[in-house]
Amino acid sequence: MSRRRLNIFLEPDHAKRLADVAALRGLSKSSIIAAALASALSPDSADQREAAISRRLDKLTRQFDKLEQDQNIAIETLALFIRYYLSVTPVVPDAQQPAAWAQGRGRFAKFVQELGRQVQRGKSLVRDLHDEIYPETRDFFTADESASASQTGADA
Repeated sequence: MSRRRLNIFLEPDHAKRLADVAALRGLSKSSIIAAALASALSPDSADQREAAISRRLDKLTRQFDKLEQDQNIAIETLALFIRYYLSVTPVVPDAQQPAAWAQGRGRFAKFVQELGRQVQRGKSLVRDLHDEIYPETRDFFTADESASASQTGADA
């Protein structure tokens, strides 16, 4: 295959990145530029970019849907708790207000500590609840796995 010599001008940052990639991969700068040009000029390059963008958008959509579900669960949980709390909590007489306030501050401090521990551990009550309510299909046996499990149980 015959090749033609071209002189090109690159931005200093691009030239440095090209040299770094060539050294890292053990390739010549010419071969990297030739591959990049082949990819950019390929009739399939637009389709490949579109497919990559589409996959990324699909992933973002799934992540957004999961966030929306988490938010809905949190909102409903809070609303149910508030309704329950307001319906079962008796009115505190004026004479006991200072003691009730002190007890509330102590409970709130414990709540904040527990919340901090949960966040540091990376645990999420909402995520656990979500996984219980909406189990993923991989958590279940497929028809083949179920048949092999029943055969294994029958063989024993």
